[in-house]
Amino acid sequence: MTTDRDPTRLRVIPWGTGTVGAEMVTTIIDHRPDIEIVGARVYSDSKNGVDVGTLVGREPIGVTATTDVDKIVALDADCVLYTPRNTNLDEVCALLASGKNVATTAFLFHPRRIDPADRDRVLEACQAGGTTVHGSGLNPGNLSGALPLPLSGMCRTIDKITLQERADWSVYESTSITFDNMRFGQPVEDISTEASEFLAFNSGIFTEQVWLLADALNADIDEVTATVEAVPAREDHQIFDRVLRAGTTAGQRWTSSGRRNGEVLVEIETLWTVGGEYPGHWPKPQDGWTLTIEGEPSMRTHFFCLASFTRAASMEEHVRSASVATGMQVLNAVPAICAAPAGFATAATLPLIRSHVGFGNTKA
Repeated sequence: MTTDRDPTRLRVIPWGTGTVGAEMVTTIIDHRPDIEIVGARVYSDSKNGVDVGTLVGREPIGVTATTDVDKIVALDADCVLYTPRNTNLDEVCALLASGKNVATTAFLFHPRRIDPADRDRVLEACQAGGTTVHGSGLNPGNLSGALPLPLSGMCRTIDKITLQERADWSVYESTSITFDNMRFGQPVEDISTEASEFLAFNSGIFTEQVWLLADALNADIDEVTATVEAVPAREDHQIFDRVLRAGTTAGQRWTSSGRRNGEVLVEIETLWTVGGEYPGHWPKPQDGWTLTIEGEPSMRTHFFCLASFTRAASMEEHVRSASVATGMQVLNAVPAICAAPAGFATAATLPLIRSHVGFGNTKA
């Protein structure tokens, strides 16, 4: 951990200023005088050397972004807000070992259950730098980690926990993620949990979340298995700059199941489509996220994230609201992360994370 700092102001470095990273940066500039941006890592030459405020449509703040990783690692800061599309464990270990905590929306949601060699590397970096790493967001994140735990506080016993996410990605403008990373529009036989590095990674982060709940709630599961079912489009669909052809992948049903003696105790299911075609044989939860706890007593809650439920808002604003939620879950946790003991911090070990700004009345 760093020393000789103003304890009322934390120094942070956004690593990535894309969809989620930009929401963090604008929040810091507009609402968080307790946090100071001291650098920023970007990936394109067009952003290199540009003031961080300018990058997000604000006035310059006197800090320029850089593509130079060594410069970022050399900076003195309390925490790095790590939000890249593609993660790099070497980068995270270097940041942790250099004395900077890492708060990420991208991975490391339950480091104790990642590959043992990787886990040991991250822990050694934390011990070397006296630092902490925490991964969270929306899902994976709050809905699949933090939310089930306080709800479980009303249960005497638990038989099963299930989280279902139903979403159509047709309104998501980052078609490079939808089509290139997630491989919608590809042959259905080419979709599997190991079909690409990205799909394997995506499967792994939900597997971590199953382990997190199981470990926190004494499930004593034996294994977590992951499966994916791909279904073809019945007709062509224009999705922004891409065309999803009939017969190619238009739906993906991912299921991560934690079992004890063959019985599923914790399960996370994502029901994702592109093009608005929803398979008739799939489960039919409401759009959004449905969390069910079967036990004594049993309970269910449904979560839906929009720009507003009371004012008129554009589809772009509604889609953006999920990115805001993802970023705020991690940004609001930064003070707790910096105060935590060196090592791994998860939704099960950090204190309750709440909005720092809240209603905005800071006079009280």
